[in-house]
Amino acid sequence: MVKFTVWRKNFTNETKKIKEVNVMRLDKFLKVSRIIKRRTVAKEVADKGRIQINGVLAKSSSTVKIGDLVKIQFGNRILEVEVLQLNDSTKKEDATKMYEIKSETRVSEE
Repeated sequence: MVKFTVWRKNFTNETKKIKEVNVMRLDKFLKVSRIIKRRTVAKEVADKGRIQINGVLAKSSSTVKIGDLVKIQFGNRILEVEVLQLNDSTKKEDATKMYEIKSETRVSEE
């Protein structure tokens, strides 16, 4: 006698709840919030010493919390953001709700 297993798919219209966390790695936050497109690029930028959390130089493995000020240097541009939310994942439209831009300045290269 042969037994067959029937798998059922759940076809509900429930929206998936996005998990909110208390702390997150810096490189993951930058990727999920879409400030930097890829996590590996975020890691490289942090390891070159171009990111500060609350005025302290940060590595990619540093943790960010809600309320932290993150300062990122992109070439001749400096972006300072405040962390508002920490989500494991987020939709593209909701990514900007994770942070608030405090200042954005351009630095002349001399």
